[in-house]
Amino acid sequence: METKKWTTEEILSIYNKPLLELVHEAAVVHRKFHDPNKVQISSLISIKTGGCPEDCGYCPQAARYHTEVKMHELLPVHQVKAQALRAKQHGISRVCLGAAWRNVKDGEEFDQVLEMVRTVTKLDMEVCCTLGMLTENQAKRLEEAGLYAYNHNIDSSEDYYKEVISTRGFEDRLETIGNVRKTSITVCSGGIIGMGESVEDRCDMLRILANMYPQPESVPINALVAVEGTPMEDQKPVSIFEMVRMVATTRIVIAATQVRLSAGRTSMSAEGQTLCFLAGANSIFAGDKLLTTPNPDINEDKLLFKELGIVPQAPFEKHPKRNVIEKENANVHAKGENPKWTRPGHKIERNESHRYKGSLKEAASSLKWVDFESKR
Repeated sequence: METKKWTTEEILSIYNKPLLELVHEAAVVHRKFHDPNKVQISSLISIKTGGCPEDCGYCPQAARYHTEVKMHELLPVHQVKAQALRAKQHGISRVCLGAAWRNVKDGEEFDQVLEMVRTVTKLDMEVCCTLGMLTENQAKRLEEAGLYAYNHNIDSSEDYYKEVISTRGFEDRLETIGNVRKTSITVCSGGIIGMGESVEDRCDMLRILANMYPQPESVPINALVAVEGTPMEDQKPVSIFEMVRMVATTRIVIAATQVRLSAGRTSMSAEGQTLCFLAGANSIFAGDKLLTTPNPDINEDKLLFKELGIVPQAPFEKHPKRNVIEKENANVHAKGENPKWTRPGHKIERNESHRYKGSLKEAASSLKWVDFESKR
């Protein structure tokens, strides 16, 4: 049976309700589908950092912007396993492996990622990957490796997306999610608030997610972390009440999903996070970093959970563990695909100006000044 088809106007009417009424309604929905005293904990491992060719205005990993992010190539499998084991010791049930790629490419690096998925899945942990766009065949290879979830955020509404990113098309996001849906891998897809978008944009993003069939099993709600050197470095942070409204509205229109508090949690007080849990958030990222931005320490989260009587959700409570098929027994093999993902070609003024500023700053820092007086 298909879920209700939402309109942006209907979601706006929910978002704009008096806050306490909205939180109450969301809490009631939350209790119909979830245990309110359980929260799923994820850990994010950046398996390949920096050097991304995209121009996402919020991202310090974009090669064209001058930020403090230090590049590193793809991590070895044993290092990823070690980090996953440390996360497991802290009660973390899911590990998300993130690579700063535009899209997946068949070859040695993707083979290495597949081995990471196999290795961490065998630790009895849910494994999620966020690797950029991917084809149906690549999704099926990840499925055989045991992948539990694939993250591919739509970021914002389709209209506002054009104000954030010019190097890929919104339709490519939807196509990748469609490719994942041709497998048994669950979908993790959400977005970011605080990028300068309107409330209507936020609700239109939720409309797209809510009208997917099936709906995403996980929806991360990120608050922009403005990083110096990126085009969005001067954006003002969203208030905790904006986050609560977004969480509550998501819970109501995508009732069965795990609503994840993601980027921006460091700026939330314990009381603010508690209000988000009451409004329907039931998943967090833990650990000191989210790819390249700060995140609350796991020990802080443990103290808050103890205070609230929250217990961590065990792995595979929502969906069964995937079978792992070893590389030598795989039925799906690389095709050497070279898909033509969209490059819209329009220019975003603030992205272009920061690219230029970054180039000037980098050039200036590489100059060797000569003291001509001492040469006389």
